Amino acid sequence: MIIDCHTHLNNYHEEKVRSIDECLENLQTDMDANNVDYALVLSSYKITPHRPATRDVVNATRDLDNIAVVAGISYLHYQQRDLREIADFLADGLVKGLKLYPGYEPFYPHDRRLQVIYDLAMEFDVPVMIHSGDTYSPTGKVRYSHPLHVDDVAVDFPDLKLVICHVGNPWIRDCMEVVYKNENAHADISGLVLGEFEDRFEQFMLQEIRQMILYAGEPRYLLYGTDWPICGMKSYLKFIRGLGLPDKSLELILWQNAARLFKLEVKDGKVIN
Repeated sequence: MIIDCHTHLNNYHEEKVRSIDECLENLQTDMDANNVDYALVLSSYKITPHRPATRDVVNATRDLDNIAVVAGISYLHYQQRDLREIADFLADGLVKGLKLYPGYEPFYPHDRRLQVIYDLAMEFDVPVMIHSGDTYSPTGKVRYSHPLHVDDVAVDFPDLKLVICHVGNPWIRDCMEVVYKNENAHADISGLVLGEFEDRFEQFMLQEIRQMILYAGEPRYLLYGTDWPICGMKSYLKFIRGLGLPDKSLELILWQNAARLFKLEVKDGKVIN
């Protein structure tokens, strides 16, 4: 079984605006082609013709049994009404987590303005996914997205479930310390490459992730995710299997950790909620 915990319906090649339905159809096609059973779609921190609002992603996916939504929240622009809407989606089970984008926006994850968002996540017992490491956009400010900043949040909110996105790449060793030290901290392996892995870089990243697992132990903290459509699903599955892990550890990463963290009920090899 495979759960991809990190996908998008955004248009990243912005010379053409693709409809949300077209992006969703492309996602479903790639999932089918790669035997991906379930995906979490992360909405953006900003709304543009290329980046649909959370409510639009929810409406487009609400009748699908193999896709759920993680709501992106803007640190700079969120309003009380936005949080009320997300709270309603959380109560109805239409949103499975929250996503913050430090680096793309200039804030640290331990900023006090985020207290209300962390309280919301704890109230509904959902994870907060936090962008970490390099940014897709050259205008990002990566000092805000260093994974060590997540340690403050993990310590101050021990009941809050956290996911460090992209294993903090290129600061993977710092990320491994945060997840090793804090039981409520996890990491996903998404977005390590643009497009497809090339052999030399793939071998380099495999060694980085192997060292992380060697340091932090049995990978109950590590989630499979791709960052589709930025990264290819076929190449990513080849990468994760190239780690050479025992089946038990591979199953943890490919779906068991995500099912536990996002409270996805699995029966007979299928997510049923």
